[in-house]
Amino acid sequence: MARDLSALFDPKSVAVVGASDDPAKYGHSVAAQALRAPDRRPVHLVNRRGGTVLGRKAATSLFEIGEPVDLVVISVPGPGFEAAVDDALACGARAIVGITAGFAETGPAGLARQQAVAARVREAGAVLVGPNCLGIADNTTELYLASDSFAPGGIALLSQSGNLALELQIRCAPHGLGFSRFVSLGNQADVTLVDLVEDCARHDATSAIGVYAEDFGDGRAFARAAAAAGKPVVLLTAGRGTASARSAQSHTGALTSSSDVVAAACRDAGVQLVTTPREMTVVLAALHSNSRGRGVRTAVLTDGGGHGVIAANAAEASGLDVPELTDTTQEQLKELLWEQSAVGNPVDLAGMGEQNPLSYATTVGGLLAADEVDTVLLTGYFGGYAASGGGLGGGGAALGAGEAQAAHEIVSRWRANPKPLVVQSMYPQSPSCRTLAEAGIPVFAATEDAARALAATTVRPAGGPPGVAPLPPAAPPLADAGYYGIRSLLGAAGVPFPASREITDEHQLLAAADAFPGPYVLKALHVLHKSDAGGVALRLPDKAALLAAFREMDARLGAAAYSVEAMADLSDGVELIVGVNRDPRFGPVAMVGLGGILTETFHDVAFSLAPVPAERAAALLRSLRTAALLSGVRGRPAVDIAAAATVIERITTVAAAHPEIAELEVNPLLVRPDGVLALDARAVLA
Repeated sequence: MARDLSALFDPKSVAVVGASDDPAKYGHSVAAQALRAPDRRPVHLVNRRGGTVLGRKAATSLFEIGEPVDLVVISVPGPGFEAAVDDALACGARAIVGITAGFAETGPAGLARQQAVAARVREAGAVLVGPNCLGIADNTTELYLASDSFAPGGIALLSQSGNLALELQIRCAPHGLGFSRFVSLGNQADVTLVDLVEDCARHDATSAIGVYAEDFGDGRAFARAAAAAGKPVVLLTAGRGTASARSAQSHTGALTSSSDVVAAACRDAGVQLVTTPREMTVVLAALHSNSRGRGVRTAVLTDGGGHGVIAANAAEASGLDVPELTDTTQEQLKELLWEQSAVGNPVDLAGMGEQNPLSYATTVGGLLAADEVDTVLLTGYFGGYAASGGGLGGGGAALGAGEAQAAHEIVSRWRANPKPLVVQSMYPQSPSCRTLAEAGIPVFAATEDAARALAATTVRPAGGPPGVAPLPPAAPPLADAGYYGIRSLLGAAGVPFPASREITDEHQLLAAADAFPGPYVLKALHVLHKSDAGGVALRLPDKAALLAAFREMDARLGAAAYSVEAMADLSDGVELIVGVNRDPRFGPVAMVGLGGILTETFHDVAFSLAPVPAERAAALLRSLRTAALLSGVRGRPAVDIAAAATVIERITTVAAAHPEIAELEVNPLLVRPDGVLALDARAVLA
């Protein structure tokens, strides 16, 4: 059930405990901000010495105020924090913002103090942001309780860094972007990132949610909240480059890093994952335009060959396609342009812009109207005619006026065909470019930013529509984590395996050979990475070869048990790997990719939160670099992707239902034109 945060963002009254006249203290900054809207609600300043603060009489305690206070900001030295919280609750506070540091970030003792405070707050039916935070602000309710002010707008910014928030504000300003809310997350002792995403999703004045987070808490809950938000969520996060802290005992564990997990969660949830504040600004500016593409077919329009080539490369690097335009569209463009213009894609005005600035608008309009074009990137000199006094070839005021008219015409053409349109200009602050930006067409100075902006509105990662599959009910704990125990568990879920028998001696081996025909496979059980240890013998044609292989392997390895299995027909098949690794923040995470002995050689894998629905599993398989193998190459038939996807769903569902399994892996999963067989499986318990 979503938490009620109304007292946090629209309190009836506010008190700042620790308010100060000393500019070096945070209580001074917060108090000064709080007093920006004294007529909206009562604002009380509390300083234990009393006197005046910022020219207003300060109470020596919350009790001295003499009336209930809805929201209390606490900025006092660490030893006094708990007492201040207790006083706030006693005075009827429904929300507390804890600026004070010195809790979970300092170690176990600080964590214990923090947990005790959070428990008291919750028991009282109140909410706590922080501690160790930098305040909050809500421009829609004139609530200013952070050290800095934020320009009003539609972005809710939830950040674990105050300086990053300030940088984002600076970067957003040229794009006309502002903020509905700002919340410094702090230690998330009570109010979590998930609570805030859910509340901002319900906030009518918020059109997009920007997040900088170093600690997700419950990462899967964050993904679910973002997927259900109904508005864009853009995430900048730290610490994505190192592997999760674990002792990896499978290919899945070895190949899964924290960056893979975060990227998979974001893709599943439809979150835009970015790597820098600049990229976050670019994506937010693109999403602010409210234009969404039907596909990735991009037309590049330029007034110079170099800009066109660079823009086309940047677009493709961002996941867009820049296909050659059809003959029909090229003929239509030729009617709009002069003879030397290139119309294949990139479309190059080749100097026509200086002869007739309106050619920019007519060509943009023609491209937007073309059915084969999903999105348009205009790149180069546009904006420079007025800014540089007439452009490269001169022309003065006339060219500047013509360009201004072209800008208004581009806006008109775009509104008639509102496909994603992004502009890269050498003069992004020129009057013509400002006309575009103010109308909602994103304008950037850097080509790579323009391409990333287009991708944010058009590129849809593999995996189908956003959504996080619910975890299945927990199954009874696994009684047998050995090879045959895992085979039995997966087999009961509908995962097919070849015929097999577990054996410990030659007599049992010969009986197994009589149970089903060869050729045979012999495996040494309870041996880590059997193939690497020489614990697998394939294509044993008959009983004699099987017996010889057993004697040699047993003499060398002395395994406690072995498995005799029917050799699968590997011709026309593709070997995949399906694994699930349990992440401490996001829970079970699935990996699918090219399997067998090539798994760690090619690293051709894709990730998703588990369980993985069959539709998403099929999309992940098609996203692999080696996906052509599945569709058939060099005369080989296509394999049954639908059957593979169904089995992937079954495997990942089993793993998700068993929290005691740290790693589960089926490798290889043989996919043939006529179905699927799991050839090996193993699990590692937590």
